[in-house]
Amino acid sequence: MKALLDAFWRAVAYCLHPKVIGLSLLPLALSAGLLFGLGWFFWEAANDGVRATLENWQLVDSALRWVDNSVGSRLRVVVMPLIVLVLIAAPLAIVLSLLLVAAMMTPAMVKLVANRRFPALERKQGAGFLRGLLWSLLCTLAALLALVISLPLWLIPLMALLLPPLIWGWLTYRVMSFDAWAEHASGAERRTLMKRHRGQLLAIGVVTGYLGAAPTLLFAFSAFTLVMLPFLAPLAVWLYTLIFAFSALWFTHFCLAALHALRAETAAAVAEPPMGAVIDLLPPPNPEALPLR
Repeated sequence: MKALLDAFWRAVAYCLHPKVIGLSLLPLALSAGLLFGLGWFFWEAANDGVRATLENWQLVDSALRWVDNSVGSRLRVVVMPLIVLVLIAAPLAIVLSLLLVAAMMTPAMVKLVANRRFPALERKQGAGFLRGLLWSLLCTLAALLALVISLPLWLIPLMALLLPPLIWGWLTYRVMSFDAWAEHASGAERRTLMKRHRGQLLAIGVVTGYLGAAPTLLFAFSAFTLVMLPFLAPLAVWLYTLIFAFSALWFTHFCLAALHALRAETAAAVAEPPMGAVIDLLPPPNPEALPLR
């Protein structure tokens, strides 16, 4: 717990570093531009597709008709954009922001933390850029598959609050921890550390997953204020970028500290051989030197 809190406060302080702020501008501009372009061309098609899908489900269609008879058809006009925003736009923004931060910010932030805190830490180049990119894409596909499979469970209120942060937390921990160790740790060291600190890494991922729920709530609120959507959507994208930049720093501080501790532990074990080995190194007694009885 002490290591987690130490890495947490260091990550908060590093978020105010001018270099980190500058690094966040390019992923922010790219993700905002891509989402704006997708919304411009596919917003109406997405709404029509969601409406057609829901109306083909007899149970959902019956519920929508009951709502129309009770409060009028205005609620349906709000529900469709809400579903598009929460189930399509928000996951897309999360995945896009995570991948852009991992690809464009994390290597530079790892170098910044390593140079300032661990300048003597050896770089063993355990994974290159292409391998890291492939790992990120595979983990993203697995998370999206889990998200799609778990959609029916979202109808249960408690599951709707638990499952998405857990899925995003797992994805964040798999991607960010890999990138944090890619340059400095060897493959064997990375596997050892992933196994030893899996619970702590998942905890960091889940916490940042819940932090990522804040922009999603902003998206949901914007469905009721569609006039403000052009202003709220860039703000939500900025929040996603900031949250994932903070999570990258949190993972980087924790992972590099864990790697430093592992190497210190290994060096101590090599420097202090077992007692049996010390005895074996002693010269055998000289029989001629033994006193005669």
